[in-house]
Order: sequence, then C-alpha cells, then structure tokens
Amino acid sequence: MGSSIQNPFLQIVEHPDGTITRPYVPESPPNPKDAPVLSKDLTLNLSHGTYVRIYLPADAKTKGQKLPIILFFHGGGFVLFSPKDATYHASCEAMATSVQALVISANYRRAPETRLPGAYDDAVEALSWVRSQAANLATADPWLSTHGDFSKFFMMGSSSGGNIAYQAAVRAKSMDLSPIRLSGVIINQPYFGGVERTKSEEGSVNDPVVPLHSNDMLWRLTLPIGADRDHEFANPMKTTGLAEAVGLGRCMVLGLIGDGLYDRQKVFADMLEQKGVDVVKRLDDTGIHAMELFVPPKAEALFREVREFVHGA
Repeated sequence: MGSSIQNPFLQIVEHPDGTITRPYVPESPPNPKDAPVLSKDLTLNLSHGTYVRIYLPADAKTKGQKLPIILFFHGGGFVLFSPKDATYHASCEAMATSVQALVISANYRRAPETRLPGAYDDAVEALSWVRSQAANLATADPWLSTHGDFSKFFMMGSSSGGNIAYQAAVRAKSMDLSPIRLSGVIINQPYFGGVERTKSEEGSVNDPVVPLHSNDMLWRLTLPIGADRDHEFANPMKTTGLAEAVGLGRCMVLGLIGDGLYDRQKVFADMLEQKGVDVVKRLDDTGIHAMELFVPPKAEALFREVREFVHGA
C-alpha cells in the first residue's frame, strides 16, 4: 500500500456520467472444510446481491465450543472491497483464530451505485438476520446454532465499516434484538469527514493509503447527491453533536496517530464519552490507516484489543 501502483483508491476511474471503474482486487473463495478456519457464504438479500461470509475456527467445531459472535463490516471508503476480497478474507480468518470468535463478515451495497444510507440499511438487515438465526435455532445455520453464543454478540467495523457499525448500533437502539444481546461495538479507525480540514487531514496530501484527494473523491461518490462533507453521514460530530449516541452500549474506538483521519476519530471518541457512552479508547499507538491489513504486528495488536474487549465483556 506504499505506492500509487499498489493503492487501489488511486486506481478508481470516475466517468462523466457518474459511474466508476474499480481496480481489480484478488478474491478468495470460502473454505467450508479442511482448513484451520472454516468459511462459507450465505445469501442475505438476493435482490440486493448481499451476503454474509461466516468464519468458524475448526478447533471450535471439533470441540463443540460456543464462541462469541462478531458481525464485521469491512472498509473501502464505501466504494471498494467485499468480504470475498483476499485481504479482508485473510484478515477475518486471522481474527477468528486470534480472538476465538465466530466472525460474520457482511457484504453491503457500495457507492456510487447505491449511495448512503444504502450501506447502513444493509448493515441493519445483516443484524436482523443474525437475530432471526437466534430466534429460530431449529432452522438456523448449524455453525451459528451449534457454535454461536448469541448472548455475546458484537458489531465491529474498520474504516468505512467503523462508520457503518456506529450507524447500525444507533439504529439498533430502537430494534427488538431479542434473543440476542448486543454486548459491544468495536469501531476501528472509523471513516468520517467534514468540510473544514483537520490538522491530520491537511497533512494527508501524500498519505500512502487515503491521500486527501482520494478522501474527497470517496465522499463525493458516497454521500447523497447534493450533500457536502458536513452531512450527518460523514460528520455527525458537527451535524448532530452525536445526540443520537445517547444510550449506546459499550464501545471501543481505535485509532493510530499518523492516520490522516485520526483527528476526527479522536473527536468522535471524546464526544461519545461526553454523551455518557461507556467508551474504551485506544488512540495512543502510531501508524497509518488500515495498517492491520498489511502489517502483521499491527493486526495482532488490534486482535489483542478485540480479544480483551470481547472476552472481558
């Protein structure tokens, strides 16, 4: 991710009619048997083309263990990537093993074909799907009914997925999730924006992962037509003051000093705390955006924090 050749955001081609051409991204098939971490795809909404990819550590299946469940939303600026992409597939495999959790990686519709709030709607549909699995164990997927502990259910997202996880958690407050229990929300390097530049954004012109012009492009492709970066989907800290966060359950917010998006992540975590949310803040480490995807020690550091949050809950 260190050069423009490798950076997929720099390879997005915008066309005059508002469509885009995405760069090629390698994909990995699911592996439902004979692997350290088993995986399979299940349809979520056929008309929307959405699905979930479930990851189950093979030793948990062998031992008949019940594991915490993590509903995960991938990053990609709302525009790129999916659970099938090789990088996120490998990351979810590693997380399932390291955290010892059953991971459900949710696919959502991407912009600009489906602008926000489409991804939020798909996230809520994935959450409702998990609830329906818990409510109908006789017909539920056997990996979930046998190995999922629905009393220890978490949502997690990275980058744009962190934004999605937050918005889904806000919507979940008005939902009847019984019989599952939302035990916490993990928001890793969430992707927020705003019209007025922050100091970290001003320093991100040549950022190796999300350079400033790519950041602007992603919001232009993602937000409702006519909206600017102070729209509540991009900048809830300014637009709503996170008023919608009142009553949220336990959250963990992670960020890395050196990420061009860091300043907004810190403001977000601080404002959650001001709204009375029980927030675990992990904002003191250094690095760049999405570093856990290509630097193994950063991945282990993230998974260690997730493991402590999940199993400590």
